[in-house]
Amino acid sequence: MILLFTVVGIVLIASAICAGVEAALFSVALIKVRQLADSKVKGAKSLLKISENMSRPIAMIVILTNISNIVGSMVIGVLAAKVLESQWIGVFSTVFTLVIIMFSEIIPKTLGERHNEKISLLVARPILFLTKLMTPIIWLIEKVTNPFTKGGGEELTTNESEIRYLAKVGEKEGVIERDELAMIQAVFKLNDLNARDLMTPRVSMTCIDAGQTILEAKQKVLDSQHSRIVVTNESRDDVKGFVLKSELLASIVEGKGEDKICDHLVKPLIVSEMDKADAILPMFQKSRKHLAIVKDEFSGVSGLITLEDIVEELTGEIVDETDEVEDMRLQPIG
Repeated sequence: MILLFTVVGIVLIASAICAGVEAALFSVALIKVRQLADSKVKGAKSLLKISENMSRPIAMIVILTNISNIVGSMVIGVLAAKVLESQWIGVFSTVFTLVIIMFSEIIPKTLGERHNEKISLLVARPILFLTKLMTPIIWLIEKVTNPFTKGGGEELTTNESEIRYLAKVGEKEGVIERDELAMIQAVFKLNDLNARDLMTPRVSMTCIDAGQTILEAKQKVLDSQHSRIVVTNESRDDVKGFVLKSELLASIVEGKGEDKICDHLVKPLIVSEMDKADAILPMFQKSRKHLAIVKDEFSGVSGLITLEDIVEELTGEIVDETDEVEDMRLQPIG
């Protein structure tokens, strides 16, 4: 009788360990494992190897589980037949089945999922070792099962919709602030917006003639609310560049008002109407220029876009002490 219950205990423990480990490995998120590996947490590198290729480690666990359950049940059946009277065999089998379901399936899998990170880190190295040890058996099983399981392609760790949803959940649970959620959502929105959506249309651009002197353009410079002013020839389709308002004002103060506007010209970036906002942003950063001329498909000037226009999509409108209106893109100003 003692031998029977000893074997029962061994089978229950072995089956419970396999079930709990399997549940833990399946429930721990790959992105979390990568984060742990980057943080150099003990066992994380081994766990990452398992998480990135789960097929062989899981096959090994399934093999051990079945060996434990099948061989264990056979041994227990033989011992029970010797120890118990025939009328008790059925009762013992029923109780044993219920115990297996509760203590080797439901409870360990629940605990494995609940404490997936700790358990996975703890067993990662032993699992890799056992997987290598059982490679010949696993290889043979793979050859038999591949025709039925092959295909499906590589799945992405996450996607844009999932990140947006997780951000919303994080805000509801208090993990991130409301303004942080708005900024995260706005970052993804940049890819959906193009230059045409954000630009100041040509009718609202402040323009001065390249042939004028600074004094001749003085009033228009003073009236402008913009720090950069577009410079054109006779037509707004003939944009030569832009000038810095501060530089023109400094020239007036220094007595250089007779300088030509074109002497202070800065070449602008050129983008198309359909260029995405998230693609224009690094162009501004790389060139160290904050203004780009937007052109249509016929190379005509549609308007202009600034670094501030893109940043405001992330932060909301940025209005300083001199701004008389909140969105100057909508104001015809010359």
